Amino acid sequence: MQVIFESRDADGAQMRDLSIERVRFVLRRLTPLVPRAKVQFSDVNGPRGGVDKRCQVELSTEAAGTVVIASLAGDWRTALDRSLGRATRVLKRSLQRSQKPVRGRIEKIALDS
Repeated sequence: MQVIFESRDADGAQMRDLSIERVRFVLRRLTPLVPRAKVQFSDVNGPRGGVDKRCQVELSTEAAGTVVIASLAGDWRTALDRSLGRATRVLKRSLQRSQKPVRGRIEKIALDS
C-alpha cells in the first residue's frame, strides 16, 4: 500500500512517521483492497489555538471508489485516529453493500429448481 503524507503545518509534519505507521496498522486487513491512502494535516485557525487541527484521510479503492473523511480535533493524534476510524467504517460498509447477499442467491436457486 502506498501512503502519501502532506502537511501544511510544521508541527503536523512531525507526525509523518507516526501517521504512516498508524495508517498501515489500521488498514492491515484491508491492504489488498486499498492500494493508495493519502493523509493531509492542516491547522485551520493558525496560531490562535482551539479545536483546529484538521486531518483528512483519502482511501482509494477499485471496488468502492474513493472514500474521503476529514475530522477536527484539539491535537493531531486525535484528529488522525478519528479520521482513520470513520474512513475504515465507511469503507467496510460500502464494500458490504457492493457484495450480493448470499442468502438471497440461495433462496433464488432453490426456487428455480
